[in-house]
Amino acid sequence: MGSDKLVYSAHFYSYTGPNHSGANGIGETHDPRYRDLSATDLAKVIEQSATFVALRNDFHYTRPIWISEFGIPGRGIIGATDISWFDNFLGYLKTNDLDFAYWPLVGFLENGYGNGWALLNWDRQRNVSDGLYDGNDWRRDRWLELVNATSASGPIGNSTKWSMLNVDYSDYAKSHFLSKSDWDVGARKAACNDDMRLIGISRKMHRGLCTDAMYGGQLLDSSAPSVTVTNERFVSTDWAATFSKLECPANHYVIGYAIRGARMSSVSCAKTKREGGLGGNGRTIWFDKGDNRADGNLGGEFALSDYKGQCRTNEYVAGIAYTLRGLNSGWPAAIYCKS
Repeated sequence: MGSDKLVYSAHFYSYTGPNHSGANGIGETHDPRYRDLSATDLAKVIEQSATFVALRNDFHYTRPIWISEFGIPGRGIIGATDISWFDNFLGYLKTNDLDFAYWPLVGFLENGYGNGWALLNWDRQRNVSDGLYDGNDWRRDRWLELVNATSASGPIGNSTKWSMLNVDYSDYAKSHFLSKSDWDVGARKAACNDDMRLIGISRKMHRGLCTDAMYGGQLLDSSAPSVTVTNERFVSTDWAATFSKLECPANHYVIGYAIRGARMSSVSCAKTKREGGLGGNGRTIWFDKGDNRADGNLGGEFALSDYKGQCRTNEYVAGIAYTLRGLNSGWPAAIYCKS
């Protein structure tokens, strides 16, 4: 799946809660339901549990979110706390310009009775419409305020993409380009989406960080074969003295890497189709003794409690260095950042 094809979904109802299933009687807990929360606490909980993915920019988890279900009955006896929740929830949707779907749109009544959750009802006994705009639904004005609220319109500008690679238990290869063959048989492999490049890696957890920052998503020349590097045949300068270095050839960048046990096994290099090629100015980023991340830790925390190295957004990873000397087990220790 392309890195720009993921949209998260979330459901909210007054009778459920952050730790409450909505059950009554057997199975019910004493945790707060959403209707028990103040407007401020409700907003905090919604962001912590769902909307943070859309409201926080430049993180590896940043993606759009769609509130694909919420609702409340429009007739019958409605509790004051349920109405208060509805008002607070609609306010949150409007404030943050969130896209949504109400549940359900269409329902059926029998002589005016039945499930009153729908916005549009058809009374099968009376053969009449009995919905949101037919005079007896308390939600009408609130709904009109929601759908007529000021919101963004038109095309949304492209933002920088970030993605995390996780090889804790198995391969995490997101590249269609590299899926044509097993480029390091028997090793755990991680690879960025085709429209991204590796920009950071962690030490012992071997997690990676991918981005399309600065270079955009049109870096890959998919017509050229990838290059698997397992030795120092392309090393241009001794950028990590006494360490083993896996470096891509000129005008190639690291799109993936492989781990064998705890040790670095290989890097997979993709050729660029960028006019003029890639810059050749390099610098070494050491992270064997602590984090060494550029540009204010853009992309977010991608390997909690592990040391991480990260290039600047105008750079690309051209190589990864490691060693088996001393107490080291072949973990990544440095990356070679070029621009």
